[in-house]
Amino acid sequence: MVWFIGAIACLVAVYVISRPILAPRDVDIGAGAKDLALYKDQLREVESDLARGVLSEEDADAARLEISRRILAADKRAQAEDGGKTAPRRANQILVGIVALSVFAGLGLYAKLGQPNMPDRPLATRLAAMKDARANRPTQEQAEERVGDLPTDAAPEYIKLVAQLREAVAENPNDEQGIRLLALHEFRLGRYSAARQAQARIMEIVGDKATAKDYSDYAEVMIVAANGYVSPSAEAALSRTLKVDPTDGRARYYSGLALVQNGRADVAHRLWSGLLAEGPANAPWIPLIQAQIGEVARAAGIAPAPGPDAAQVEAAADMSEEDRKDMIRGMVDGLGERLATEGGTPAEWARLIRALGVLGETKRASAIWNEAQSVFADRPDALATLRAAAQSAEVAN
Repeated sequence: MVWFIGAIACLVAVYVISRPILAPRDVDIGAGAKDLALYKDQLREVESDLARGVLSEEDADAARLEISRRILAADKRAQAEDGGKTAPRRANQILVGIVALSVFAGLGLYAKLGQPNMPDRPLATRLAAMKDARANRPTQEQAEERVGDLPTDAAPEYIKLVAQLREAVAENPNDEQGIRLLALHEFRLGRYSAARQAQARIMEIVGDKATAKDYSDYAEVMIVAANGYVSPSAEAALSRTLKVDPTDGRARYYSGLALVQNGRADVAHRLWSGLLAEGPANAPWIPLIQAQIGEVARAAGIAPAPGPDAAQVEAAADMSEEDRKDMIRGMVDGLGERLATEGGTPAEWARLIRALGVLGETKRASAIWNEAQSVFADRPDALATLRAAAQSAEVAN
């Protein structure tokens, strides 16, 4: 039914476009044809004047000769004008053929490459589906069952020592230091599920004294054990990490990964852009974000943002002073002009402030920082990102 309606719509479109192009028109007959008709009338008038005696035979012959000469010239012009009118009509026919071919070729191309049978997905339906998928995600244990442990090529002596450590921990289940060592070595052996269980035991032992690093380590080992999947348990550990330390970069990276997996690429993009702007360039999550943020931007319908990021700015520090400033200035000028005319994300404003600090243009960086505070006054999360950049540029406390 959908295809039938689509075909009818295409036919109607082609008809509507073609009709005014191909329909015959009442056009001007042209100057040559008008002159020809006029001269024929004059010739008849000469004959009438001769018959009434107004003209002599000699004068009539002279008039006939002059009018005949004009008739021949006008006839040539009229023929030339008629020949010129046939070409546009042929061109119009070709144009209509191209339009029709394009319309139906597009329909055929969509049939081959598109998804014509996909049902409508209203926003409310998609949000409900996302909510349902999130509520029914696999548990940590279910995800680990699908992944399993990695094969190991560790030395037999090392494997034996870890086995002895397991036995020691089994005999002393409250030995925090021993369990921490076991979690570390189980992880190195690729026994991620065992490492996660050891880390869970650590969290039981430390209880309310757990640090942000403890929660972040626990979340990371769960995510690795699930082959990159952020389970509800891992997400809860990330939330606890950020509650203790909102600036924890590792937890913020994994939180962005969880957002991507739950259909919120837009929020993940903002979060990861802030991390890129803050740096430092050697943070372990920076290359992970750089490898994924382009795809996340496309999923969120966001155009990749031009301008220097933290890695580019720090790389410039190894150049000569002049080359470094030239490189950064070229990027900064383009970004600054775009933000002034079109606006941008907090991460882009932060990049500009940080880059101006590297250039030593503290006055300009301070002005941008002040303007950004006004633009994002109602967004505390954005102001935190911008303040970190302003502190890096030494224009904020």
